[in-house]
Amino acid sequence: MSRHRVTLIPGDGIGPEVIEATRRILDAAGVAIEWEVCEAGASVFRKGIESGVPPETIESIRRTRVVLKGPLETPVGYGEKSANVTLRKLFETYANIRPVREYPNVKTPYSGRGIDLVVVRENVEDLYAAIEHMQTPGVAQALKLISRKGCEKVIRLAFELARAEGRRSVHCATKANILKLTEGMMKRVFEEVAREYPDIEAHHIIVDNCAHQLVKRPEQFEVIVTTNMNGDILSDLTSALIGGLGFAPSANIGDEVAIFEAVHGSAPKYAGKNVANPTAVLGSAIMMLRYLGEFQAAALIENALLVTLEDGKVLTGDVVGYDRGASTTAYAEAIIANLGRTPQTVQVRQYRPLQVPKLSRELVWTRPASRRVVGVDVFVETEQLPEELGPELERLAEGTVFRLKMVSNRGTKVYPPTGAMPDYVDHYRCRFMLRDGAGEATDADILELVRRVGSRYRWMHLEKLSEIDGSPGFTKAQGED
Repeated sequence: MSRHRVTLIPGDGIGPEVIEATRRILDAAGVAIEWEVCEAGASVFRKGIESGVPPETIESIRRTRVVLKGPLETPVGYGEKSANVTLRKLFETYANIRPVREYPNVKTPYSGRGIDLVVVRENVEDLYAAIEHMQTPGVAQALKLISRKGCEKVIRLAFELARAEGRRSVHCATKANILKLTEGMMKRVFEEVAREYPDIEAHHIIVDNCAHQLVKRPEQFEVIVTTNMNGDILSDLTSALIGGLGFAPSANIGDEVAIFEAVHGSAPKYAGKNVANPTAVLGSAIMMLRYLGEFQAAALIENALLVTLEDGKVLTGDVVGYDRGASTTAYAEAIIANLGRTPQTVQVRQYRPLQVPKLSRELVWTRPASRRVVGVDVFVETEQLPEELGPELERLAEGTVFRLKMVSNRGTKVYPPTGAMPDYVDHYRCRFMLRDGAGEATDADILELVRRVGSRYRWMHLEKLSEIDGSPGFTKAQGED
């Protein structure tokens, strides 16, 4: 084996204990790793570093390009973003890989069903871009950002993962039936990329049905690729099917850096008691070894883990109860003692190197064949009801190139009236479209309209409405014709 340099972040709470158990097992297996031990998380927040990630940790990761980390606490009341999310975003680890499989002697309602699947989650976009604004004192907004490039990277990785692990199918889970532009982009790119992988079955599934099917018949899935928030939810669901977060490893994969970590939290309640289950961190380390090309060592450790669970003599408290469960160190020692053995009742998957897709790092500027601004949405705050607001907006638009098409409240058209009976808040989207015969709206046209609307109402947000390659680049409100 060659020697690998890896940044090691012990983490918070139970992190140092499960990380140390994992290090001992890797050392016993003869894996040659030079660890660079670094800080992140709660201790760093307390030093006044609002990101939770100090410069020396960032510099270590830039050197090693590989990270094994324990759980990090996101303190309440101080600090800013989650240190976990900060690390993923700083190094563009765009894909979160969460495998789950049935383990012997880990009893669940699904035992015997042969669950063995992977959730591949887009990791940096979507609502987790965390771009939020208070539009009015009582209405908040979050921007759901989905890019074609972001979709393509994670979808290609999902298909490559299926090939590397000998899997036959990939499902893409979206909410494209409702969010036709954002989630719809994920679906469209999936269908395009799938054509390049004829050896893999490709299926689209609505995400709520995916959750339903995971509870009903999880064994039908092999790989599920999805957007960030969908993946966050679905991957926790799948962990529950096989025994909980104590058995849930993960990898955050990017073009340059990979971060391997347990999914579970820092569990301060159990910190320092030597009772935490290190399986999730150990599973993450096994994934790291495969990423580093150490397939023999990964198989050696995975087999020892499965044998230990299969024997059922040394199990942690989350499996058999904390009053009689094995300690973290005793569990690690049992796995070390079983190095070299192979399980008798568990099928071990054969792995090949994962070919991480290499897309251009250059800024992507998508140039349509045609684009025309045909209107503008002006978001305003007012105490008026729609029957007062609508006519006033029509009056303000007189003499401009725009006509008021409709007003919506929380996504539902409320003017002109439709007969609906919504509950109103003080946040309206006012949609102005070009009058008949007008060619294209200019910025000067929009600014004049906004000046007029602003003379009467507090506005807080604008969206240009464009036709792109002849198709609307915007969606309609509920009830809008």
